[in-house]
Amino acid sequence: MQEQPILEKVEQQEDYPLRAVPPEMRKSFWSLAPILVGFTLYSGTLFAGGLVGPAFRFFPDLIGVILIGNLILGIYAALLGYIAGETGLNTVLMARFSFGNIGSRWVDFILGFTQVAWYAWGSGLIADLLNQTIGFPKSLNWLLIVVVTYGFCITAYFGYNALDWLSRIAVPAIVVLMLWSLAISTGEVGGFSGLQAQEIAPQAEMPLSAAITLIVGTFISGGTQATNWSRFARSGKMAAIATLLAFFLGNGFLIFSGAYSSLAYGDSDIVKVMMKQGLLVWGLILFVLNMWTTQDNTMYAFSVAGSHAFRTEKRHLLVLGGTTLALALTLGGIYGSQFVNFLVLLGTFIPPIGGIIMANYWLGHRGQFPSLDEVQPPFNWIGILSYIAASAIAYYTPGIKPINGIIAAVIIYFVLEKVMGQKEQGMKNKE
Repeated sequence: MQEQPILEKVEQQEDYPLRAVPPEMRKSFWSLAPILVGFTLYSGTLFAGGLVGPAFRFFPDLIGVILIGNLILGIYAALLGYIAGETGLNTVLMARFSFGNIGSRWVDFILGFTQVAWYAWGSGLIADLLNQTIGFPKSLNWLLIVVVTYGFCITAYFGYNALDWLSRIAVPAIVVLMLWSLAISTGEVGGFSGLQAQEIAPQAEMPLSAAITLIVGTFISGGTQATNWSRFARSGKMAAIATLLAFFLGNGFLIFSGAYSSLAYGDSDIVKVMMKQGLLVWGLILFVLNMWTTQDNTMYAFSVAGSHAFRTEKRHLLVLGGTTLALALTLGGIYGSQFVNFLVLLGTFIPPIGGIIMANYWLGHRGQFPSLDEVQPPFNWIGILSYIAASAIAYYTPGIKPINGIIAAVIIYFVLEKVMGQKEQGMKNKE
């Protein structure tokens, strides 16, 4: 009799890595939204904006590209967020129905590996930037990397409540500091007319489809895992609205800021820009808050994926294990390698996962997942084959690759569900 309350307390402390978040533990919109916004406020998105900015006339071209790209990203993340809010499940738990009990471990691997690698890259980015801006000795890089690698995982270790409080403090501060910098940038370039008058350099030209792919692909892996927090919403509608606002406005604001800084100063690095504006200390504060609110969410996402992969409640230990693995990757030189390009490539292979889950939820289960206690087959071949085909289409076809992968996943799943699903039902009827 006493074991059940103890188990429930452990699950609560570990943020329910292996079951749905119970109704009594759901959070308000004002708790959820800052966490999701903080997750999207990532320095890597600024660099993506810096690539897009010089390639388009400021208005309406650049503004239009940013709006379209982030609307696509926001809708995708919001649809997954709706399912999470309705069911209390995150992506890796949903994948158990979409890919099977064993097949879902591929989802655990690809999502977990991507997150721990991005965490490692972020630690390297911090060390590199401090070397360049304040002259931090390169000989002590290893010490700085150790400090930030373990320091930024503290809130991930303590879970949702710690992420909540950090986001409530950091997100408003980040927005205010960035608006301050953007206001100075506007004065430097002569306002709106000055931005409009800038000519696009031939080497900066970029096709519209490539620009939208870059905007969507930069954070779509994060959108696929935003369910780790949207599952705490009190309803699917609340989760969808909070996720849409975070990914459309939060990610859009970062893309816009990177593009704007690139147009004004030829540099999307917000700390370097603020250094030129005489705001170095504020720039460093902005950078630390910006990185922390994403790094801790990244490691939290890894711990949740790892908990599902190993079917363990010990999410705290996986935070420490994942952080140690990230430290080894950073000290091994991940920041200076081509590994980031590989991670960006995963943006092609991750979106079909979301497409399969959405198709499985609305087409396969008619908007109602079964209980997690219900035994699932080792492999859901409809989901697996749909994923393989959709990933191949996303990789080889021109256009906006993340969107190609999502749409292909839904269509192929629908077709296979009609063909294979009816065949399986016929075999059961014969039995």
